[in-house]
Amino acid sequence: MSIEYELKFRASEQSLNILRQQYAGEGTLLQMLTTYYDTPSGGLSAKHYTLRRRLENGISVCTLKTPAEGYGRHELEVQCDSIDDALPQFSAMGAPADFAALIAEGLVPVCGAKFTRQAIALRLPESAVELALDQGILFGGAQEQPLCEVEVELKEGDRMDACRFAAALAEKYGLNPESHSKFRRALALYKGETL
Repeated sequence: MSIEYELKFRASEQSLNILRQQYAGEGTLLQMLTTYYDTPSGGLSAKHYTLRRRLENGISVCTLKTPAEGYGRHELEVQCDSIDDALPQFSAMGAPADFAALIAEGLVPVCGAKFTRQAIALRLPESAVELALDQGILFGGAQEQPLCEVEVELKEGDRMDACRFAAALAEKYGLNPESHSKFRRALALYKGETL
């Protein structure tokens, strides 16, 4: 099971456009359509587990994320056509012991996200990161919310190096830390909650 370490920032549309111009022609452009799943009783989200199926330029990728230390998340990911096909693979790959019992109740789609991502691989002095520029919408229930976000994800190397880069980026472009994941914000729309 790998550990994902990323820093998220809210961005204005203007800041995001400036960043896009700064990195024009770099990286990969991805069209993302994400569906998040939970049990009918909300058992996965209560444990801070995220279960999703994402179409990335039409390719189906299923992911299970569970809590880890600090900004980290344990992550299991498989390329398959349906969330149901991914579940036994997650268990075989080392999903938490309680995962099988939690999903025995069944799964329902609860919310999602639709956005365009510009993903840029950057080499820093002591690390490699992916800079992701995301714009689109989050949705849950009958509600929608604009999504304008910048992520810095550590791919290898020193966490502090990635943190320094993210802090400098935030200061230069007026980005604000985002403490909630896309899933948590979309789930709040589904539940009618205010974060």
